[in-house]
Amino acid sequence: MMRENEKQNTYVYMFSDGDSKDKKLLGGKGAGLCSMTQAGLRVPPGFVITTDACVRFYAENKTLTAEIMDQVRESIARVEKLSGKGFGSATDPLLVAVRSGSAVSMPGMMDTIINLGLNDATVEALAAVSGNPRFAYDSYRRFISVFSKITLDIDDALFDEEMESLKRERGFRLDTDLDTEDMKKLVLIFKDIVKKETGSHLPEDPFRQLEMAITGVFLSWEGRRCVDYRQQFNIGSSIANGTAANVQAMVFGNMGNDSGTGVAFTRDPATGEDRFFGEYLINAQGEDIVAGRRTPRPLDDMKEEMPDVYRELDQVRHKLERFYKDVQDLEFTIEKGRLYVLQTRNGKMNIRAMIKTSVDMVNEGLLTVDEALLRIPANSVEQLFLKQLDPSVKTPPLATGLPAAPGVAVGAAVFDADDAVRWKEKGYRVILVREETKPEDIHGFFASEGILTSRGGKTSHAAVVARGIGKPCVCGAEDIHVDVTAKSAIVGETAIREGDIITIEGTTGKVWMDEMPSIDAAPPEELAIVLKWADTRRTLEVRANANTPEEARTARQLGAQGIGLCRTERMFNQSDRLPIVQEMILAENEDERSRAVEKLMPMQKRDFKEIFWIMEGLPVTIRLLDPPLHEFLPSEKELMEEIRILEKLETAIKHFGDMPSILPLLNKELQDFYSQSLTSAIEELIRVNGLDLGQNLLRRRKRTLKKVQSLSEVNPMLGHRGVRLGITYPEIYAMQVRAVLQAAAELIREGVDVRPEIMIPQVCTGKELNWVHTMIGEISQEVEKQYDVKVNLKFGTMIEVVRACMRAGRLAEITDFFSFGTNDLTQSVFSFSREDAENKFLPLYREKKILQTNPFETIDEKGVLRLMQITVEWGRKTKPDLKVGICGEHGGEAASIGYFQTIGLDYVSCSVFRIPSARIATAQAAITGGTAYV
Repeated sequence: MMRENEKQNTYVYMFSDGDSKDKKLLGGKGAGLCSMTQAGLRVPPGFVITTDACVRFYAENKTLTAEIMDQVRESIARVEKLSGKGFGSATDPLLVAVRSGSAVSMPGMMDTIINLGLNDATVEALAAVSGNPRFAYDSYRRFISVFSKITLDIDDALFDEEMESLKRERGFRLDTDLDTEDMKKLVLIFKDIVKKETGSHLPEDPFRQLEMAITGVFLSWEGRRCVDYRQQFNIGSSIANGTAANVQAMVFGNMGNDSGTGVAFTRDPATGEDRFFGEYLINAQGEDIVAGRRTPRPLDDMKEEMPDVYRELDQVRHKLERFYKDVQDLEFTIEKGRLYVLQTRNGKMNIRAMIKTSVDMVNEGLLTVDEALLRIPANSVEQLFLKQLDPSVKTPPLATGLPAAPGVAVGAAVFDADDAVRWKEKGYRVILVREETKPEDIHGFFASEGILTSRGGKTSHAAVVARGIGKPCVCGAEDIHVDVTAKSAIVGETAIREGDIITIEGTTGKVWMDEMPSIDAAPPEELAIVLKWADTRRTLEVRANANTPEEARTARQLGAQGIGLCRTERMFNQSDRLPIVQEMILAENEDERSRAVEKLMPMQKRDFKEIFWIMEGLPVTIRLLDPPLHEFLPSEKELMEEIRILEKLETAIKHFGDMPSILPLLNKELQDFYSQSLTSAIEELIRVNGLDLGQNLLRRRKRTLKKVQSLSEVNPMLGHRGVRLGITYPEIYAMQVRAVLQAAAELIREGVDVRPEIMIPQVCTGKELNWVHTMIGEISQEVEKQYDVKVNLKFGTMIEVVRACMRAGRLAEITDFFSFGTNDLTQSVFSFSREDAENKFLPLYREKKILQTNPFETIDEKGVLRLMQITVEWGRKTKPDLKVGICGEHGGEAASIGYFQTIGLDYVSCSVFRIPSARIATAQAAITGGTAYV
């Protein structure tokens, strides 16, 4: 291990010297290069410029200090000695690649520069020493293009356009068709572009090139795509603080037909099958595969084309898996028939493959059960329930590409990443369609349902990123000719224009026009094994947020240990109940309201009874009515516009007195507010009843408007809701309590093990709880006497108001359990409106590092979690056996679950399809003592 004072002073480590276990200092890529070098694999020599150097770079106003560059020069000298070549030599030049590499793998998110060290003198030397002038000038034009894009901020499309123009002029289709003179011509054109765009010549000094390249790599850490990626996956500075830069001697895959380059996975990253998976290109450099410029060949073809190289590569595959105990994603180059491994990292796989490989590696003895559980990204388990194409679909696909990332996606075709974001913000589902994707398209990936490209393979940028974020992806659909400028694509005689609906199936690589029917996916059989492992490790219970019998049934099937939140208002919104709920709200007095409430009583009881029956033997927590009443009524704006139309209609009827003359007007106006079927029903009623109905309808709408206005609040989420509503309108809570108790009593008499719990929302004082508790006690006595049974009812409160946290000791005197409502509690602690924050300023806060994560997605450790910890401590000081859980959205988020483990919660409750994720995350939290793999 490196000494602490050595770390502080040393910014550069040779691959032979670096501590391969220190990913935070060397980055994942650098650590991998060190370990492979030290294990004796054939790795081109080089060195790592540490993440500490990156931090120092930003501290020094984005400048590389003399101390850092002196160490770089010393390390270049060591690489010269190892390679036998000279950096800038006019006889046998050393060329290098400069690549990024943070502690956490972020494929394609930062920059790489290859062939560095080329200039007008060294290119001639390279041509002479290699005996291949075409290769030398091909390498030079590649260097100019990528160096100019990254360090000089020149649009790479300028270089691509010149390349395509020359191929058209020469009548060629492929880059490899161009000869030496063509490459020389491109070098001159590319240098002219640099002079025109910057006003200066391309730097000739190799050390100046190297300094600029390292600067470019470090700057890419704060580039948009890298920042977006870190935000999407909650990669904070505590996990990855800057990127390392890896400087490595070049080996060349573009030296002829005995050379090549490729990317391989030690197992299939889409399915997890134990088979060598990858792609390669002959006479190419790595950027050709990653950028998708040419469609590569499957690795299996290498068995015939280069059998000796394939056998050696297969040996490397097994050696890497045994060493790293994980699936590896490796890049390699073949130079004149000699294999070099350029890098390795843990393979990015979809969750289906991750589950399968975890089980297989335990069975193979590579991993322990705990190690297998800890490698599974718990938040991604939901992806196992992604939709699949309905087997009944017989429509032939419009095109077929490579199956790059599984799942079915449907959306409007868009051809630009920024457009994808704009369409998504307007509420549309979109598919990002590109000829090839680039790292700067990452924000478009996040906004899209899926990705479709006409070029590239299964290891292209689009494929790797899509698999990592769980988006369906089809690559290399070469029959599709994409015109990004025209925002369209052509497939034969069919045009796909912006906004056209398309379907892609990333499992098979097929593409259709229009929306194809899909079905829910079946999770792999290995998931059941993983969940059994998880259940033997975890200490936190996992319950479900389920509001209907259907959700309760699914929750039980997925392993829920009860229902931690049943929102009764969701039942009120059903079509057969909403009119009655509105009748209750519009009641002029208590008698009218009580009559409406009585109509709801049997419906609520029926729902509760079915949920209790489904969850037999498990706790079911019923939250009494929470939202403000105006949420069950039309908005004031809608009502005012409807009244305007009805008044117009009334005037017209009085004037014409002839319904057939009025109906077209009614159709035209009311269709903005009603569906066609409802409009037709109103037409028929008015046709029969005439003016009277129109007047009655108008009176009712005016009455509703008056009620909506009376219920209006400046800040309804902090207003008349929750327990405050129950105390104001006690008949509502009384009906719900009676429905719960009667449903439980009837099932108890039938021999069903029922475990009901009632939870009160928005409590801020013990007196509120006492009031409701007294009411429940009185109703409980009545019901138990009526049914002659004892109902063992648990009474608890949601903790979502800051004052409730501060009065936890007092509230614990009255309750059997607490359940944190972290959605509202987070709003209270931050004084943020969730909707406004996420739409207006939270992205900016994260961009400027004011907040590291979105507190509505991952629990805030320093504020909200600390408040929760105080609440637990004070509550249990009063009642040591107090049960405490959480039922907010954070209850299914892996990182938050890790935090909840540390403060001693008893259970988490989450949405139904996050239950498997939560089961795995709670196991990870138990194994690590509070960390889950997100």
